[in-house]
Amino acid sequence: MTVSSDPMQWQVGLLGYGEVGRILAEDLRKQGIKVAAYDIKLEREQARPLREHADGIGVELAQSHADLAARADLIVSAVTASQAVPVAEACAPAIGKEAWFLDFNSASPGAKQRAASIIDGAGGRYVEGAVMTSLPPYRIKVPLLLGGRGARELAPLLVTLGFAAKVASDELGVSSAVKMCRSIMIKGLEAMVIESFTTARAYGVEDAVLASLKETFPSVDWEKQGAYFFQRVIEHGRRRAEELREVAETVRDAGLAPWSASGTAERQAWIADLADEGVFGVRGMPEFARSADWRTEADRILARLNAGSRKAPA
Repeated sequence: MTVSSDPMQWQVGLLGYGEVGRILAEDLRKQGIKVAAYDIKLEREQARPLREHADGIGVELAQSHADLAARADLIVSAVTASQAVPVAEACAPAIGKEAWFLDFNSASPGAKQRAASIIDGAGGRYVEGAVMTSLPPYRIKVPLLLGGRGARELAPLLVTLGFAAKVASDELGVSSAVKMCRSIMIKGLEAMVIESFTTARAYGVEDAVLASLKETFPSVDWEKQGAYFFQRVIEHGRRRAEELREVAETVRDAGLAPWSASGTAERQAWIADLADEGVFGVRGMPEFARSADWRTEADRILARLNAGSRKAPA
C-alpha cells in the first residue's frame, strides 16, 4: 500500500470507538475523509449504539485490529492505557508499508517506546500523540503534542486534517512524559475534589468549605467545577484509573514513589466501580445525565456507603 501525500485522500482508521473515537470520526467525516473503525466492544452486547453511530455518519466498521490496519493510511489508536502496546501488536502484522500509526493513548514513555518498536519494526511509522486537555470542548482541535522521529513530517499532514498538532520533540517519550506529569495534577485534583466535597457533605460543612476555597482561589467557580469533576470521573473513571497506573509507572521510572498517582488511581477506580453497580443511575438513561449540582452525586455515594454494602478504599 502506498500512502498518498495528500491526507485528504487518506483512509483514517480509528482504534477505539469510545468518546474520543466518535468525536474524531464525526469531525473527519464532515470534511469528507474516509473513516473506518474497530472496537472490541463491537463483539459484545453493547455494540448496537456504536454500530448505529457509525452507520449514521458513514464510518465503516472493521472486523478486527488487523482488518483495520490493512486498509488505513493513518491509524489513530485511542484505547485504554493498558491496551496501548497490545493493540500495536495486533495491528503490526497487517499494517501497510509506511502507514502512519498515531498513538493517542495516555501511556507511559516506556509503553510508547515499546509500541513504537513494534510498529516501526513492521514497516509502519509510529508517532506518539499526547492529548493535553479534555477532548469534548475542543473536539479535533484539542491541543496535541507529537513526538518521535516521524513527528515533524506528520504534523503538517494532521493540521490539514483539522488537528491542532505541534511537535514537542523528535525524541520518543517526551510528549507522553508531559502528559503523564500533567495528569498527576489534573486527575489528582478530580479525586481530591470528590473526596473533599463528599466528606464535607457527610459532615454538613460543604458551604463553609466552598466559601473557604473561594476565598483562597477566587477565580474558580467551585460549584461548577465540582459538578464537572464528579461527572467526568463517574463517566470515565475506569479509563482515568488505567491512565493513572501508567502515570505511577512513569513516576517510578523517575525514581520516586508514586503516592499521589497511585492514590488517585484507586479513587478513580472506586468511583468507576460504583458507576458500574448503578449507584449513579444507568448509562444512557436520563438520570445518568450530568448533574448541575455535585451534591446529588455525593449524596448517592454516601447513601451507598451508609447502606453498608460497599466501603470506601482505605
